[in-house]
Amino acid sequence: MASLAQMERELMVERTQAGLLAAREQGRVGGRKRIMTESKVRSARKLLNQGTPPREVASSLGVSVSTLYRWVPAAGTVKASTQ
Repeated sequence: MASLAQMERELMVERTQAGLLAAREQGRVGGRKRIMTESKVRSARKLLNQGTPPREVASSLGVSVSTLYRWVPAAGTVKASTQ
């Protein structure tokens, strides 16, 4: 029974891989669509460079602060001087 189960599992993996390959050949891409588009990234950089707090920028773009930081790292922003 175990060898039959193993064979069925290998067949399932093989069929799945063949299906994914066929989908890629047709131009389909799997996974969730990205919420941060290039225009949103540009807008975020512009707002952050103008001094808008990250929480407000994230809220206006409809993303979380962590998503904002993932797409616009802190190195890409102008930091306020600390006095």
